[in-house]
Amino acid sequence: QAHAVESGGGLVQAGGSLRLSCAASGRTISIYAMGWFRQAPGKEREFVAAISWSGGIIAYADSVKGRFTISRDNAENMVYLQMNSLKPDDTAVYYCNRGTMSTLKGGEGMDYWGKGTQVTVSS
Repeated sequence: QAHAVESGGGLVQAGGSLRLSCAASGRTISIYAMGWFRQAPGKEREFVAAISWSGGIIAYADSVKGRFTISRDNAENMVYLQMNSLKPDDTAVYYCNRGTMSTLKGGEGMDYWGKGTQVTVSS
């Protein structure tokens, strides 16, 4: 079962920063758009950010615009999410997945969902 492996989460105070990494194990990502998603306790998984295969098209959820930055390294099969000015509302398990820009923005990924990485922001 192909899925990505997310890492880099942790506990941080409000206003702090974290950088999440996504290793696309077993699959090349260079021809796919990649996206980050999150799921907070008691809530559905939601779209956070997506980046096209070339990196030329990027989309963010309104709630993270101006604070989060998605990037990718196709040579290393890696995708990153730099999160700045973190808020308690950003607390969630964060996941990555691949697809098209349209499907990713719709909350869908091509692969099985991995375990994600927990981000906890204290007030």
